[in-house]
Amino acid sequence: MRFKTGVVAMTRRTDGKPGWMLDLKTSDGASREDFDFVAICTGQFSDPQTLSLPGEEAFKAQGGQILHSSSYNDATLAMGRKVVVLGGSKSATDIAVNAVDSGAGEVTIVYCEPVWRIPYFIGGLVNFKRILYIRAQEQMFASWGIGPLARLAHMIAKPMVWANWRGLEGLLKAQFKLGTCKMVPETRIEDDVNCSVPIATPGFFPMVADGRIKAIRGTFDHYAANTVVISNGERVSADIAVLAIGYKLGVPFLPEAYRVKLVDPDGQYRLYRLIANPDLPDLGFVGFNSSFCTVLCADLAAHWLVRYADGQLAHQPSEREMRDNIEMMLHFKRVERPAAGVYGGLCVAPYHYKHFDELLADIGATKRRRSALAEMFTPPDADAYAQFLASAPNYHAAA
Repeated sequence: MRFKTGVVAMTRRTDGKPGWMLDLKTSDGASREDFDFVAICTGQFSDPQTLSLPGEEAFKAQGGQILHSSSYNDATLAMGRKVVVLGGSKSATDIAVNAVDSGAGEVTIVYCEPVWRIPYFIGGLVNFKRILYIRAQEQMFASWGIGPLARLAHMIAKPMVWANWRGLEGLLKAQFKLGTCKMVPETRIEDDVNCSVPIATPGFFPMVADGRIKAIRGTFDHYAANTVVISNGERVSADIAVLAIGYKLGVPFLPEAYRVKLVDPDGQYRLYRLIANPDLPDLGFVGFNSSFCTVLCADLAAHWLVRYADGQLAHQPSEREMRDNIEMMLHFKRVERPAAGVYGGLCVAPYHYKHFDELLADIGATKRRRSALAEMFTPPDADAYAQFLASAPNYHAAA
């Protein structure tokens, strides 16, 4: 384990051996080192997104601050000041609520469109995991690689599935008073279920309803002295503008010649099982298979990758098999379920169980299910997956 060591760039080894040559940077200087295999475990996102708009200098000249949400780490920043938050993510609503609680003079949130948000307890009673993280709910979505009989079953069940989602929408509208807040989403909830569905910040909707948070639909157009001008022409007095606009998705340390093999022009990643690319040998990704239970996803990916690297998967895929599967998955994300293309297609939600089933089958686990009732109606359990992995052939690192 090497701390305080950055990877500046990487390329294939020049000595003809398998692996990669990494350019490293430490406080002592730069160095270059060869490795037989590289596992990228940095997660999906790297640098904060930026947004430069006209009038920034005039805004700052009057004492205004513009900062990314990642820099909002001191609640006293908001005390007695007028705070405007741009964004509709959970970080945006977290900051808006925190600003109110920290004594901000005024708080405004500016968002593009209303989205479905999930409470920690649906109806104030049922933990959301027992609704959205269960195999029974997952099976309401037609997944990839299914045959004619499965498609027929989905068609037959369609009215009941439709009623299930309309019922959930009704509960959320009532629980959050979305009509009062004028924040009823225009899309069906089932069309938006993926890794970008935010958990509702406790207190956010009540604060919007009673006016402690002013919600404006739109985006920032430009700045003026002590003011943020919104795309609808509205002018909002502001001392602090917080940009909750997320992070850049990418692998900046990979040269362009390798990035084009990994990422298509539309931003979709070409990864088998969201872990490996046959055109980038001796390389794998852990933590790129994000979900509602990302830690378990990353752990299973790590178990899969070490076996793949050493050729010890029970089902070791050929390069042709990997490419065919990648193309099938890209078609599914682009055509059959566009919501699956969020974050470059690196999101397995709502198909957690199917993803886990595939990884365990590749690894060779002979046990992949709990009891029928627990498997269908309870969320994924890490202890159960430890038992499943224990049923796989013993793995010994190759010499």
